[in-house]
Amino acid sequence: MKKILLLGAGRSASSLIRYLFDHATAEDWHITIGDISVTHLEPIVGPISFAETITFNVHDTKQRAAEVAKADLVISLLPAVFHIEVARECLKQEKHLITASYVSPEFLALHAEAQKKNLTVMMESGLDPGIDHMSAMRVIRSVKDAGGKLTSFKSYTGGLVAPESDNNPWNYKFTWNPRNVVLAGQGTAKYIKQGQYKYIPYHKLFQRTDDFYVEGYGHFEGYANRDSLSYREPYGLLDIPTMLRGTLRRKGYCEAWNVFVQLGLTDDSYTLDGSERMSYRTFVESFLPPAAFPEQSMAERLSLYLGLPVDGEVMRKLEWLGLFEETPVGLEGATPAQILEKILKEKLSLAPGDKDMIVMQHQFGYELGGEQREITSTLVVLGEDEVQTAMAKTVGLPVGILARLLLQGKITHRGVVIPIYPELYEPVLAELEDYGIRFEETERVL
Repeated sequence: MKKILLLGAGRSASSLIRYLFDHATAEDWHITIGDISVTHLEPIVGPISFAETITFNVHDTKQRAAEVAKADLVISLLPAVFHIEVARECLKQEKHLITASYVSPEFLALHAEAQKKNLTVMMESGLDPGIDHMSAMRVIRSVKDAGGKLTSFKSYTGGLVAPESDNNPWNYKFTWNPRNVVLAGQGTAKYIKQGQYKYIPYHKLFQRTDDFYVEGYGHFEGYANRDSLSYREPYGLLDIPTMLRGTLRRKGYCEAWNVFVQLGLTDDSYTLDGSERMSYRTFVESFLPPAAFPEQSMAERLSLYLGLPVDGEVMRKLEWLGLFEETPVGLEGATPAQILEKILKEKLSLAPGDKDMIVMQHQFGYELGGEQREITSTLVVLGEDEVQTAMAKTVGLPVGILARLLLQGKITHRGVVIPIYPELYEPVLAELEDYGIRFEETERVL
């Protein structure tokens, strides 16, 4: 019997747990699921002989060592900041590890040791990063095999709300950690366009967007991720003139989000004095200059300050959030970003029965036989409800498939690995199609 330790039972784990349970009997697995709270899983796990839940504290070094020691494979869906301690424990006890998170410099430092111990630390194996790598590499490889030369690669992904559940002026609901959404894009975005390096500082990020159209789903806009260039080498595109990776939202979202950036409401670097006594209105007020005319409303002053029409769509979005109301903040010693997260969660969380939507689009430009060509590869996945979400499917299923392949001995890459190799992405993409996760591709001569 193979023993799997799954750490993290939050919103992204539901589809992974279902996948592991569906295959446990045939694969002879025992599954232990640990998190700071697992009470929501007890009705599901209780009657099952091959699974158990434990209350798990990642900071408890003795518990962490004891639980890793029992496992053949550890899967971590904990917040990304906790992965490294789990990884170090896995290496110490010579256990394989899979996560969906980005490879960090701390993880790269473990690569040689993992190789020496014949261990696989599989990372970037969820949606983005994960499915984006796999689907992009499949097309890149096919173009190169046909003798083509890649000249441009753009890739955008968005976790959004499905059309039937899209009932607010932001056309958006949280399908991922709200804190990550609030802090997204901070720093400087960098990419390359027609051979020239481009940089977008955070205060300009949501003003410089690209437009997209997805058949059957309408118009979207995308903003650049912080680092579009680090994948040139693993993708085999070191000399590509244009490369950009970004995030998708519905039209109008970025202009409204830019208000938060310009006011400083996404700042997480300091705490606000007396935040527990603030209301939503006084929170926003604290970032505005003093009133020039006492009779002006805060909405009027905000619109003048930012150069926005007071009766326009952006102001309508802000008003809908309740930013001009006396609702108590109720958070002591909070950063601006923490208060903004609280406000947004109250309005933009998935309600019972809501469905989310994942949209991913790759755009490849290449030369072949003297012609300029373009391939557009698009993925749209709809969730079942607020628990079995499209986000959970697209993060959890590839992780589960890779876990099964690893325990079957079909993954031989060792060290810190991402799924950019045909022997990894081909079987994963093939099985994902069984779950309705498939890309639609169109090609045209320019």
